[in-house]
Amino acid sequence: MTAETKVVAFDCDGVMFDSREANRAYYNHLLDRFHLPEMTPEQLAYAHMHTVGEALAFLIPDSATLEAAHAYRKKLGYLPFLKYMQMEPGLVELLERLHPRYKTAVATNRTDTMAHVLVDNRIDHLFDLVVCALDVTFPKPHPEALNKVVDHFAVLPDEVIYVGDSQVDEMAARQAGIFFVAYRNPELKADRHIRQLSEIADLLDF
Repeated sequence: MTAETKVVAFDCDGVMFDSREANRAYYNHLLDRFHLPEMTPEQLAYAHMHTVGEALAFLIPDSATLEAAHAYRKKLGYLPFLKYMQMEPGLVELLERLHPRYKTAVATNRTDTMAHVLVDNRIDHLFDLVVCALDVTFPKPHPEALNKVVDHFAVLPDEVIYVGDSQVDEMAARQAGIFFVAYRNPELKADRHIRQLSEIADLLDF
């Protein structure tokens, strides 16, 4: 890092929460509703990184079925599947240490479920800004969400660090000119790799 960090931003899925099983249950429920086979590991990996719209388009090639699936999932909601999400160890402790010193943000490809996730886990007060897929024209890997973080806090890109776990996070951070911290994914090209969220405090030296 070449500048004083002022903002720490996080992806949600795979960083703040282990939501793979929640996403597996959610998308397999939708597929089963329309008599389609369960996701393959490759399909789950894609769905885990992308917006619900992108994921369903990838999973359901038939346009009529896709339209029906969207109508059904809007009635269904994601709330029944939040119980499968597991908060990453050390998240609350880290946020409580960060928040008095830095601005904190979420930049995620989740849509209308993000607010529920934060409130249900009682961590909404620990974030100054949340940017989800509904807040942007172009979701990650486009840098728009991270650009919004920069603009909102009136900082420079090199005054922000972004913690992510996927290639779409890496690409968004690179295009936004933001210091990228890869969480538990050594295959990513990152400015720093970490295995535990507590290492962010070490990175910031506080």
